[in-house]
Amino acid sequence: MDNFSGGADVRLAKNTKVQEKVVFFEDVNVGDQITPLHKEPVTRTQIVRYAGASRDFNPIHHDEPFAQSAGMGGVFAHGMMSMAFLGQMVKEWCGHERLKKMKVRFINLTRPGDTLTCKGKVTKKYQMGGENYIECEIFAQNQRNEIVTKGTATILLPLRGKQ
Repeated sequence: MDNFSGGADVRLAKNTKVQEKVVFFEDVNVGDQITPLHKEPVTRTQIVRYAGASRDFNPIHHDEPFAQSAGMGGVFAHGMMSMAFLGQMVKEWCGHERLKKMKVRFINLTRPGDTLTCKGKVTKKYQMGGENYIECEIFAQNQRNEIVTKGTATILLPLRGKQ
């Protein structure tokens, strides 16, 4: 198997379950903070890899002279990359496949070398159609405390004992 990321190739035996973190509806309150996600500095290589994965090869993201001539002050990461980091934060906080809806706005550019921190807060808790939901405000900010991406997430949580 070709390993694009350069990391270890991890394979699980058939029928092996991976223990994941689960957040229960009863344990969450409005105002609770989502565990922040701190990302390593964004690299040009990471931007190019994201371009390949997303098939968005707009040269403004990887061609420095092109980005300069377009008045952008240099290359910058795809907005969807910071959105993906927000999704990663939610997943790591509450478990796999709990995120049901995410809406974001791209506010500022993420440049190579920027370090992003993703944060969130529970703003609403409700039951609908026999399901248990929370809504959260989420955002990613750079090392200069500038918001680069912000939005909302709707998360479906299980009740304790009814997973």
